[in-house]
Amino acid sequence: NKKIKLSNDSVLNIKKSKAYLNTKLAESDKPFYGINTGFGSLYNVKISKRNLTKLQENLVMSHACGAGDEVATSIVKLMLLFKIQSVSYGHSGVQLATVNRLIDFYNNDITPVIYEQGSLGASGDLAPLAHMSLVLLGMGKVDMPNNKGCFDRKNTSDVMCEMGWKDIQLKSKEGLALLNGTQFMVAYGVWSLLKSQKLSYLSDLIGTISL
Repeated sequence: NKKIKLSNDSVLNIKKSKAYLNTKLAESDKPFYGINTGFGSLYNVKISKRNLTKLQENLVMSHACGAGDEVATSIVKLMLLFKIQSVSYGHSGVQLATVNRLIDFYNNDITPVIYEQGSLGASGDLAPLAHMSLVLLGMGKVDMPNNKGCFDRKNTSDVMCEMGWKDIQLKSKEGLALLNGTQFMVAYGVWSLLKSQKLSYLSDLIGTISL
């Protein structure tokens, strides 16, 4: 239940990274993969500057196609934490507003609905991270705590209105930065490690008391 915020250094690094990317795009017409080109076999298709936001938003929406059981909210919250940590280093070219909105979700215990199946693993946990990122656009569903200590399932758009938040307009490279990564795998790994340590301690304690 801790609240988190960016350090001054992180804020500076995020801003510098975004400014560097914007300058590169403004000064050059060279193709930068996934930033002003298509993805995969469409790597040689140039995307106009006016469509760079739509490219990143379409990337997120197209990959939000997970299946199977839902991921537990405790795992999803870890995913949010690790994605915030990852983009806070200032190497991803994301907007400060995007990182701060992820922090808003984390600090208010509002967790995106994510599904267990759909990760590629090769270039990232694409489908799970797409579902996580979808809420930045005001899409998808989230679990939000109520005053009874439980969670209510709500449309993200309704929660955004309730919280007074505006949808994030993804800029160049942001969809790529949000989807690439292993925060889904890492969240499960860390959760399992913490759980196993607790179980190991409890088993020793119970064995000692029994003896």
